[in-house]
Amino acid sequence: MPELPEVDALVSFLRSKVVGDFITRADVGELSILKTADPPLEAISGLEISGVSRVGKALIVEFDGLDLVCRFARAGWLVWHEDVPAGPVKMGKGPLGLRIHLASGAGFDLSEAGTKKNASVSLVSDRTEVPAIGNAGPDALTIDEDQFAAALADSTSRIKTVLEDQQLIAGIGNAYSDEILHAAKLSPFAPASGVDAPALLETMRKVLGQARDSLIDLPPAKVKAAKKRGLQVHGRAGETCPVCGSTIAEVSYADKSLQYCPGCQTGEKKLSDRRMDRLLK
Repeated sequence: MPELPEVDALVSFLRSKVVGDFITRADVGELSILKTADPPLEAISGLEISGVSRVGKALIVEFDGLDLVCRFARAGWLVWHEDVPAGPVKMGKGPLGLRIHLASGAGFDLSEAGTKKNASVSLVSDRTEVPAIGNAGPDALTIDEDQFAAALADSTSRIKTVLEDQQLIAGIGNAYSDEILHAAKLSPFAPASGVDAPALLETMRKVLGQARDSLIDLPPAKVKAAKKRGLQVHGRAGETCPVCGSTIAEVSYADKSLQYCPGCQTGEKKLSDRRMDRLLK
């Protein structure tokens, strides 16, 4: 799922392209993407886009009095068109979830690859009506030291779980939690309450900030590939760690996996690749 750095790159790109333009039409390609019915999606037709912003991992297209809150699923992304395809949108065909037409002739698609359709779009007058927004914790780039320390100290979970908990720290997912923990030389299974919070916060800001800066000027079509190139451990199981030369290892779950470096993070110990979530004895 796109995380803070990628979504910030989308925000920057879209602000330069759509703010001040007007919506002419919104075509739905996947009915399940719509999570609200009042106001209806048709209410944005004719409205001027006044801004684009981000909360956590959500992209928000702003109008006067309305927000279109777009949440990408694991395989979701935005496709930009300088000239929107003229043909009709066929419901339930392909990755297209929603297509936005602009008065300038440009537009964009919210798409989701694969058969699972978990992306969502909500049109609301108050963005906090969307649970993911209303319940979001402090942003990962702006959370202060006291808030971060409290999130760790009050938790009984492992540190990777805390970093990914959007109600505690908004914006980090599976990929960048792996990257942050690798840079901090911490096991993903380390108890959050025992972690040096100030040191980890500094590392988190550095990793996310550098990732964001590397993506911010790219068009949407190039962001995902650029993100992948910048990753040190995530998605690189079996490759050599660029820091210490150890072989990057993996722990697999039913619906995702994490990657880490035994040399940098676990004292050369391999983590159990089972749901027992413990170090092998």
